[in-house]
Amino acid sequence: MGSEKLVEVFTYESLVHAVAGAMGSVTAMTVFFPLDTARLRLQVDEKRKARSTPAVLAEIIKEEGLLAPYRGWFPVICSLCCSNFVYFYCFHSLKASWLRSQRSTPGRDLLIGIAAGVVNVLVTTPLWVVNTRLKLQGAKFRNTDIHPTHYTGIIDAFAGIIRDEGVWALWNGTLPSLLLVMNPAIQFMIYEGLKRQLRRGVLRELSSLEVFFIGAVAKAIATTLTYPLQTIQSILRFGQHRQPTERSRVLSSLRNVVYLLLNRVRKHGILGLFKGLEAKLLQTVLTAALMFLLYEKIASSTFRLMGLRRAGPSH
Repeated sequence: MGSEKLVEVFTYESLVHAVAGAMGSVTAMTVFFPLDTARLRLQVDEKRKARSTPAVLAEIIKEEGLLAPYRGWFPVICSLCCSNFVYFYCFHSLKASWLRSQRSTPGRDLLIGIAAGVVNVLVTTPLWVVNTRLKLQGAKFRNTDIHPTHYTGIIDAFAGIIRDEGVWALWNGTLPSLLLVMNPAIQFMIYEGLKRQLRRGVLRELSSLEVFFIGAVAKAIATTLTYPLQTIQSILRFGQHRQPTERSRVLSSLRNVVYLLLNRVRKHGILGLFKGLEAKLLQTVLTAALMFLLYEKIASSTFRLMGLRRAGPSH
């Protein structure tokens, strides 16, 4: 009977974390969405000369209209909502079940973050492939090798990709995505570690400024370390890259990742791997900081409203 009650509370707490994380990320992404548009153009369109975020956004608005920076907002928000719900739910569920009464450490946080990331990637990659296509549809590219697509929406994009490229095309970029589980894992490890340091053993609610700051620091470090793979992930999801496939899909994916990394270095030098990093850092750091702030506030308010304390091991 006691174990059933524990499972009930455990599931409820994980659900609160998941909903709070999803709501926080959707709100934060909506606020900073144009920065993500600029980042994606810089990653995919190699021949674009404008390198700064303001210059790219100015070009997009001039050539494609005032609302162009928000193109693809709906599928991105749908994907982000699902992705963050899955990640936050898995992270806090695994943390509660694996740690139980043990103290949380950076190493344990990293392992739990990686496990949650793997589940998240396998479940939500098709959504990200579709939203990348829709976000870039109708864009004016400098690279003439890019072929335009004409999907009418999320369902049509799913059907079109399966029909024209096969069902496995929905998992394009899965290998770099699996490697990139280190990004949120590092981010959560640093975030939880800084949170513990600020509390120094005292169970207190952090101020809005503290949460915003540690969220920004955690995301900045994680993004910079993993950015080259994020660029390759965007290129593969866009679906314009073609390489001969081998019998093993894993070997074929690995070969594509290595080829694209080396090709980018050959064309643009080492710094080519970090093209668009300024836009990505600006967007992702501000988005992550605001997301963590909203997540903490929503979660703590919900727990307070329901008369429950937040689970100890996560802090």
